[in-house]
Amino acid sequence: MTVPKLGRLGFGAAGLGNLYKAMNDDVAAATIAAGWDAGLRYFDTAPHYGLGLSERRVGAFLTTKPRDEFVISTKVGRILEPADNPTGARDAQGFDVPADVVRRWDPSEAGIRRSIEDSLERTGLDRIDIAYLHDPDVYDLEAGINEALPALEKLRAEGLITAIGVGANSADALRDCVLAADLDVIMLAGRYSLLEQPAAADLMPLCLERGVGIVNVGVYNSGLLARPVVPDAANYNYAPAPADILARARALAACCDEFDVELPAAALQFAAAHASVVSVVVGASNPGQIAQTAARMAARIPAELWAALVSRGLLAADLVNV
Repeated sequence: MTVPKLGRLGFGAAGLGNLYKAMNDDVAAATIAAGWDAGLRYFDTAPHYGLGLSERRVGAFLTTKPRDEFVISTKVGRILEPADNPTGARDAQGFDVPADVVRRWDPSEAGIRRSIEDSLERTGLDRIDIAYLHDPDVYDLEAGINEALPALEKLRAEGLITAIGVGANSADALRDCVLAADLDVIMLAGRYSLLEQPAAADLMPLCLERGVGIVNVGVYNSGLLARPVVPDAANYNYAPAPADILARARALAACCDEFDVELPAAALQFAAAHASVVSVVVGASNPGQIAQTAARMAARIPAELWAALVSRGLLAADLVNV
């Protein structure tokens, strides 16, 4: 595994692409600066996030820092191309930005190379440390494996990028990619959290066996675990949470409260504790959220909490190694 040291906590920059709501440039700059001040040195972005806006904002900040003091990852697979937008339509994929460019899936070697070149131009940086194939299961997993992954291996061999990986919400898709290519790292979204751990069955042991690091993201399951008290209605994996999921989240929160631990702190630290996890990446929409996240990652959590979660059937005993 050739992944640079990422740190236990990383900065996820989807919010800097105006995810769900607009963020002005000053708040974006202050938020990423707060991450740096909190000691974060790993920053993850993608062309998909705000149709390039996130990459531009991340780059505007990181170009002011010594290049060897941080790690940046971005994604490939989606090419951004100019679009005719005479009516001023907004992006339809969750980002509050003008739809002045369109995303086009291109897993070819030429497409991967172009994506990296475009990301370098948007960020203003001289190199990308980690390149992930982004959501191949959403488009064409077979083409992603057969075209994009060999292209990434070639770019790594040429020294154009340091490490390669795949980012996806599907543990099964990530397993297929780990088996098919010589990956350094994967970005696992929402499949190993305090709420549920489907990736623990075979993907995470496979990564340990092959020396593939896991960057764990989506550890709040779309916000369900992001508050000490679970609200009456909350999202779960980008959709309204069903009743049984809400009940499980409330049981987790109640158990945490008995030990004076906030649910988000337990969720963060659990997500970071598996031996295969090299970093947990969390987003933020303002500087205060960064400080709060850093404090939660550093909070003391008594071993008795994990034992209680196991005894109540909320957590498998073999996953408690925090």
